[in-house]
Amino acid sequence: MDRNWDELLQELRVTQTGAQILTGFLLTIPFQSGFADLDAYQRDLYLVLVVLAALATVLIIAPVSLHRLLFRRRLKPQLVDAGHRFARGGLAALALVLTGAVMLLFDVVLTRTAGRVSAGVLVVVITLAWVVLPHVIARRADDDPEARPGGDHRA
Repeated sequence: MDRNWDELLQELRVTQTGAQILTGFLLTIPFQSGFADLDAYQRDLYLVLVVLAALATVLIIAPVSLHRLLFRRRLKPQLVDAGHRFARGGLAALALVLTGAVMLLFDVVLTRTAGRVSAGVLVVVITLAWVVLPHVIARRADDDPEARPGGDHRA
């Protein structure tokens, strides 16, 4: 159980850095001179992104707070389970922020259509990398007795 918790924390450390950088970047945008040039759609999208970025950051950091509040109460299995759920929610929110940020950037720099197309492409890439590939690897491991722990690993 400790190994599961340690691995979860390491994953969250990596994710937290990216989420915090993205959130910080988004929070500085209104103070840039060009922000006033955004149309209503772009401003609305920006505000949605700020909320999603804050949500992603909160969800990714939540297991640390949970650990602090439950420290030494012998609730490690519940902590790992809750941390796993927070991490999944944080990754989902982060995927939405990344997609929306790309959409906003392409919308501002090129066209609204380019923004929507780029967002669609990124949704496909994230889905393949973060959802489909792990399921394919897990399914192949389930079908291959040599890939399981304790399996025959002879060449």
